[in-house]
Amino acid sequence: MVLARVTRAGAWLVQSGIQEPSGGVARYFRADLQRNLPISTEITGYAVSAFVYLHELTRDQCYLDRATAAARFLCSAWDPTLRAMPFELAPEPLTYFFDCGIIIRGLLALRRAGGADFMPAAIAIANSMASDFPAEDGYHPILALPAKTPLDRDAAVWSRSPGCYQLKSAMAWWDLAQATGDARFRELYNTALAHALRSWSTYLPGHPDPLKVMDRLHPFLYFLEGLLPRVDDPQCADALRAGIPRTASYLHEIAPRFERSDVYAQLLRIRLFADAAGVVPLDRDSADREAAHLLTFQAADPDPRTDGGFCFGRRASECIPHVNPVSTAFALQALALWDQHRAGKRMPPPDHLI
Repeated sequence: MVLARVTRAGAWLVQSGIQEPSGGVARYFRADLQRNLPISTEITGYAVSAFVYLHELTRDQCYLDRATAAARFLCSAWDPTLRAMPFELAPEPLTYFFDCGIIIRGLLALRRAGGADFMPAAIAIANSMASDFPAEDGYHPILALPAKTPLDRDAAVWSRSPGCYQLKSAMAWWDLAQATGDARFRELYNTALAHALRSWSTYLPGHPDPLKVMDRLHPFLYFLEGLLPRVDDPQCADALRAGIPRTASYLHEIAPRFERSDVYAQLLRIRLFADAAGVVPLDRDSADREAAHLLTFQAADPDPRTDGGFCFGRRASECIPHVNPVSTAFALQALALWDQHRAGKRMPPPDHLI
């Protein structure tokens, strides 16, 4: 049953039109308005990783072809004059630290799967992250182009503030070090790790509004994911031991009012990875409940633009009409990994994490 749900999610990514003819992937589908939002380079980067993961599961060449089309779009989006990856192609000329790392990880996933090799592009984007975004408190989250000046921060909006969540993006440097043998990239990851370890303990709740706290669980889980390359470090292991139950507690407390499918998927994934690393024993009952609840976010609809995709979330039990490619990618991976865990199969390494 779970495999069939994963297959439907993969079919939605291919057949719904969320990936447009250019290869770029829209931010999400507005089911109420019957249209896609604009293409996002970050979401396209996630889609590359998701298509590669689906290819690894199924060996269906279609997924590798879709990943290649998305990667080519990303390379065409790169501005070689500015040496910058834009957030969207229009209208605002912005570049995000976080997005760059997600894009690099997608390009490396495609290379790892034996697809086209976009290593020069991955290295160019990684160098941009290293040279353009450093700040006294970590990394500027957003730069305005063409001058690459830091955008004004907003402490109430997590994506417009630096924070421990940026470690997920910095995993791209670790993955590049593994792929190239260049120790400079490993040191860049280690620097990001040091920043994250200094700040993570105060990241939650981070806002007086519980609904905003639910939104912050999503980036906090990015931080936990970003620890996976260094789970052998006692500080990283301690953060996972503290962070997983803290996230679960906030999630289940706030869920009756507002819940996000990506948070359920990310929590299930980090439980499985932390257990496989021998750091946090799996709470099987909680994982089973979270997997079952995650399935309730999957759309069942005659319309192929929605059927099989995962909605972004619910407010007071009412589904938010955003069918989201990242929510879908996280959910299909979480459910597939849960199914494999129950079958006694080995977890993949952290570089396979979408």
